[in-house]
Amino acid sequence: MSKPFTFELIKTCKQSGARLGVLHTPHGDIPTPIYMPVGTQACVKAMTTREMEEIGTKILLSNTYHLHLRPGEDLIARAGGLHKFMGWDHPILTDSGGFQVFSLAGLRKITEDGVSFRSHLDGSSRYLSPERSMQVQEALGSDIAMAFDICSAYPTDHAAAEKAMRTTHRWAERCKKAHTREDQALFGIVQGAFYKDLRIESAKTLADMDLPGYGIGGLSVGEPKPIMYDMLEAIEPYMPKNKPRYLMGVGTPDCFLEGVIRGVDMFDCVLATRIARNGTVFTGSGRLVIRNQTSAEEFFPIEEDCDCYACRTATRAYIRHLLKAGEITGARLCSIHNLRFLLHMMEEIRQAIMEDRLLDYRREFYERYDLTRNF
Repeated sequence: MSKPFTFELIKTCKQSGARLGVLHTPHGDIPTPIYMPVGTQACVKAMTTREMEEIGTKILLSNTYHLHLRPGEDLIARAGGLHKFMGWDHPILTDSGGFQVFSLAGLRKITEDGVSFRSHLDGSSRYLSPERSMQVQEALGSDIAMAFDICSAYPTDHAAAEKAMRTTHRWAERCKKAHTREDQALFGIVQGAFYKDLRIESAKTLADMDLPGYGIGGLSVGEPKPIMYDMLEAIEPYMPKNKPRYLMGVGTPDCFLEGVIRGVDMFDCVLATRIARNGTVFTGSGRLVIRNQTSAEEFFPIEEDCDCYACRTATRAYIRHLLKAGEITGARLCSIHNLRFLLHMMEEIRQAIMEDRLLDYRREFYERYDLTRNF
């Protein structure tokens, strides 16, 4: 480990106000805005780490909850940490486990101390607290760890959202106190559901904690996109300018654009590989279900100007054949394309910010992108 975590703000787009930056981490520099592919179980589904490097991945996200349950953080620590365990010598962000515990619904009980829950694998009793989440993430050895938080559902009433937010703030303080690794950055998470007053209060409270970076949680959980955009606009003035901002769980092309314009630096989502396994791919004109009959005799790539391996070597007709035949290569080719599509889009967005033309880029994007074929 050679240097601590720092964030360098390089430029603000004159046309849009979007930010261009670099995250400096012990395992390499990350240009922002950035999309982080999700390797839930220390692996991006259907992909090797070499392939992830080849498509231009700068940082991966792994799942604290799942790795805690299997194979366990102690085993990973004995292997030399998550980087060595999965053969990935580049930055890694680990979530706190909060969202996964939130999604367990009837299998968990939340108290001030933490969350008791039953493993979805074997039903065994488990417990996560802010301190325990920090212990697990420090054992994993990620470059960025997330504070343990409570994610409110959509919809939720103001009182319940406020209670969850205030608990999240207290837990963030406990995470900060428990966190000891100097080579790992701890990000807080802004909550407050879909209420501007709560979101603003949360952004201010966490900013006062002076953490290295900040996640924006509890969005993209079923609410209409305009509500998410309203929340981002409400908190942007209160987010520290010299710290990275991470919109959690967002992964569609239009949301990338709208999020970046509203000051977001980092995104993650499993959507790219999840839809790929079902034979659905991203294109510049919108969603394409390549399993459909219309692709049966399309002897050209998924996207003509895409530089990914799938588009360089395979036609839509061939990929559809593989999918219909149950060949795993079909899902792999779709995954390669979807991941590269999003990573390449972020490259274009960064270039547009550098050239002060992001709003022009957005206009051109929507001229060709059919939102009725969105996700």
